[in-house]
Amino acid sequence: MNIVVFNWQDRKHPQAGGAEAHLHEIFSRLVSRGHVVHLVTCGFEGAPATEVVDGMHVHRIGTRNSYNFHVKSWWRKHSRNLAVDVVVDDINKIPLMTPRFVKKPILGILHHLFGQSIFHEASFPAALYVSLAERMIPRVYARTRLAVVSESTRNECLQLGLPNHNISIIHNGINAASFPMTVGMKAPYPVITYFGRLKSYKCVDHVLRAFKAVYDIIPEARLWVIGRGDDQKRLQHIAVTLGVESAVTFHGFVDDRRKVELLSQSWIVVNPSIKEGWGITNIESNACGTPVVSADSPGLRDSVKIDVSGKLYPHADIGAMQELLLQLITHEGELRSLSASSVQWASQFSWDASADAMEQLLETCITS
Repeated sequence: MNIVVFNWQDRKHPQAGGAEAHLHEIFSRLVSRGHVVHLVTCGFEGAPATEVVDGMHVHRIGTRNSYNFHVKSWWRKHSRNLAVDVVVDDINKIPLMTPRFVKKPILGILHHLFGQSIFHEASFPAALYVSLAERMIPRVYARTRLAVVSESTRNECLQLGLPNHNISIIHNGINAASFPMTVGMKAPYPVITYFGRLKSYKCVDHVLRAFKAVYDIIPEARLWVIGRGDDQKRLQHIAVTLGVESAVTFHGFVDDRRKVELLSQSWIVVNPSIKEGWGITNIESNACGTPVVSADSPGLRDSVKIDVSGKLYPHADIGAMQELLLQLITHEGELRSLSASSVQWASQFSWDASADAMEQLLETCITS
């Protein structure tokens, strides 16, 4: 297959996240199987206009703020020369509306819809722009096959009015070889960890506030924050205000080896986000033998098996989060049992299986 993929960012972009990891893990595997992939994405400072990344031909156009305005002209200029079989539209942030100008088979990939959560992250004008654009999805993509990453995202699509028969679930995976897939040596003191981008809608401040209550009872407890983002300064200020700054470590961005070390040593990983497409950080934590305490939010609830890989609490209920953290820290047997079973849960998810399902779905798009 000759595949053109439209996505706002590639994995080298400074603001790349889970959507970019998902794209590169799956489509680099398709390249290794003999398919040709052209990834059309936005540019960023210092990035070449074209290069090969993970076997994919990357074409960078516009900037993060103007990318969607360049997609249509790029397609009209280059599509004929590429002998395209199928187009993949990663519907993220502002929909690109490819069905309006692409006459080839299209597969949309949808991690999650922002809905009202965008108003927690962006300024009102920008949030309103995203919200209005999302409302156009049912009309523009009504006849487009969609690959979603969770049952929660499927439900969001159905609520938006998209037809169920066009929607397929392809879960995110992990590279088992990159993780210990066993319970390792834990830190000698209780370590609670947040792992992910530091964005307002991720609600990392909830973890800090719950940790304050844990720290008051268990002063040897520590909080590790792994990741970077534009909410970091605010979070560091909150830690100082709460008087826990000496017990909180902001590790920033870490490489894969260090990530595995920190997650393996952690006792519990907390995921407080208001919504996600799936919650791949939950599975990666489990693959390091660490259970998660996660908000019962869309996407996150799909990546947690209650009392097997972790626990769920009502989103924004800091008291409930705090109680679960204290319960697990003070009940060694339960924590040890969850640590072991979380590895078994994580072992069910692989990028190879995700690539198999994506390849089959793309072929269906072409032939149907």
